[in-house]
Amino acid sequence: MTLPSLTPPTFDDVAAAAHRLHGMAHRTPVLRSTSADEMLGAQLFFKCENLQRTGAFKFRGAFNALAQFTDEQRERGVLAFSAGNHAQAIALSARLLDMPALIVMPEDAPASKMAATREYGAQVVTYNRYTEDREAISRRLALERGMTLVPPFDHPHVIAGQGTSALEFFEDVPDLDYLFVCVGGGGLLAGSLLAAEARAPQCRVVGVEPAAGNDGQQSVRAGHVVRIPTPHTIADGAQTQALGDLTFPIIQRLADDMVTATDEALVEALRFFAERMKIVVEPTGALAFAGARHGTVDVRGARVGIMISGGNVDLSRYARFLAD
Repeated sequence: MTLPSLTPPTFDDVAAAAHRLHGMAHRTPVLRSTSADEMLGAQLFFKCENLQRTGAFKFRGAFNALAQFTDEQRERGVLAFSAGNHAQAIALSARLLDMPALIVMPEDAPASKMAATREYGAQVVTYNRYTEDREAISRRLALERGMTLVPPFDHPHVIAGQGTSALEFFEDVPDLDYLFVCVGGGGLLAGSLLAAEARAPQCRVVGVEPAAGNDGQQSVRAGHVVRIPTPHTIADGAQTQALGDLTFPIIQRLADDMVTATDEALVEALRFFAERMKIVVEPTGALAFAGARHGTVDVRGARVGIMISGGNVDLSRYARFLAD
């Protein structure tokens, strides 16, 4: 089963999601850093979705989608595939809404993300991300069990929910010149672009991908969705092969630029967040800052928004990043 509407989302859907999420999602803080300002010669504002419920922005889209289930869908439950953050978000949202949840996760997903998903009450099925097709596995299981499949990014309710983070950002920090957003499948970027078009049309929105997985950048340049092999990068939340059928048209129409960041730049960013800002950020969550710091966009003198998308890390792996 799938959710009934696959109509591309609009800003009205983002606004409706914000109302639906009021009192459920945290209104995450915006932090400043004098060191970051001096480093980039700009005024930087960090939207801390690493402090969101389940530790990432994904809770917004997951809850927004599940809250619109019919009674029959709630009874049968939800199925999702995810490397971790969407998994946890679906699991918690399902628990809050009293429905079963089954999550298809890669066997090499961070142990902390897999453990948290189970602790929220979801059943977990694993697969090999390099040799097996998670979408095919998920479709088969959803059909067998009569569950509703909610993908991690390519769904209108998910995209609309993710856009509420940028909507809050623009309300809290008016007159941003730039907004840098990490990109995996493009749900957060697409939702942010819808919010920017309606609430901050002067703001240039830039997507940031891992250098090893720049399918979105290639897609925008080619004018069609480009699919790549699963990229090898420490940004596990952005190890996607392609943008979605819904996210790509929004990104193609509205994104001002797409840049990349190397794994080395991500490690530098993780250290900066830990040492200077005293916050824990996962590699994918550091993409936006790394892209603004090392990318091709000249932000000197500008007001720059940085979307920190998540903070879910295995502590042993995180310690190695900081120590290397």
